[in-house]
Amino acid sequence: MVIIESYPLAIFLTFIVMLAWGSWANTLKLCPPQWRFQLLYWDYAVGVLLFALIMALTMGSMGDQGRSFFDDVKQAQPMVLLLALLGGLVFNCYNILLVSGLDIAGMAVAFPIGVGLALVVGVITNYIAEPKGHPAYIFGGLACIALAIIFDAVAYSRIPSQGTRNTKKGILVSLASGVFGGLFYYLVAASMAGTNEAGVLEAGKLGPYAAVVFFALGLVLSNFVLNVIVMKRPFAGEPVPLGDYFRKGTPKLHAIGILGGMIWCVGMSFSILAGKTAGQAIAYGLGQACTMVAAIWGIFIWREFRQARPGTTRFLALMFVFYLLGIYLLSTAGAH
Repeated sequence: MVIIESYPLAIFLTFIVMLAWGSWANTLKLCPPQWRFQLLYWDYAVGVLLFALIMALTMGSMGDQGRSFFDDVKQAQPMVLLLALLGGLVFNCYNILLVSGLDIAGMAVAFPIGVGLALVVGVITNYIAEPKGHPAYIFGGLACIALAIIFDAVAYSRIPSQGTRNTKKGILVSLASGVFGGLFYYLVAASMAGTNEAGVLEAGKLGPYAAVVFFALGLVLSNFVLNVIVMKRPFAGEPVPLGDYFRKGTPKLHAIGILGGMIWCVGMSFSILAGKTAGQAIAYGLGQACTMVAAIWGIFIWREFRQARPGTTRFLALMFVFYLLGIYLLSTAGAH
């Protein structure tokens, strides 16, 4: 398998993670209103698994380092496979709850709570599990990114809202999403093998490519429970009939959903690869800076702030300043 051993290359990969995680949701905007998120999510899950398999059968099976994908799976202990599968289930809970929170209370409420709490929980748990990198730089960068998310939320709150919002329910759903969001990455990382001084992978655990494949399998399998539940009993809006996937779906809509999943999995795969060198806390923290990328799409492409109240620009400027400072601190944490 191909393993990333260069720290600068690992940090470069985290910037690709930011781009991927901050861009995949654009596929939602490419779909008509009648193609609800729950319908797109089936194809999204397939896209995640498809890209994970492509990576495992190419980069995960070439080279003279580590184990090939199939050899890696054969030697893995059942509990290790279960950890990676569980990571996919927990991520599914996070993603579905976060989007539901956005529907209920809007981005200004759901995003800083859900993503912000996921960032805090994720960086702390991953750093405790693998204390790699200077803590002052890691937690200083974490604080800056958390502040940037808050400024982003303030900016979004200055856009005139449409319809009624159930803020209390949205807060509760977003809090739940943040807890799940902070744990899924740790579970996947816990399923992965470390290396000894000779660079040999630990026996019984998974390499990075196989870990992402089983994470994706957990996402797909849990979808048949979690997504079916939110289709029948959504947190917001009317129930979504399962038959709509076949009645309303077109090849183009299915392709958009699969593309969204593949883009997201580019981020997950590169984040896991980078984490082996840079440290899981640094890789996860930098990946969560994807909010800045999403904001750039919203500002310059989708023009989401064109009707915002005067003075919104200063909050957007503060968001970018603190994000860039947070990225700098996290990206240099491993060098101190």
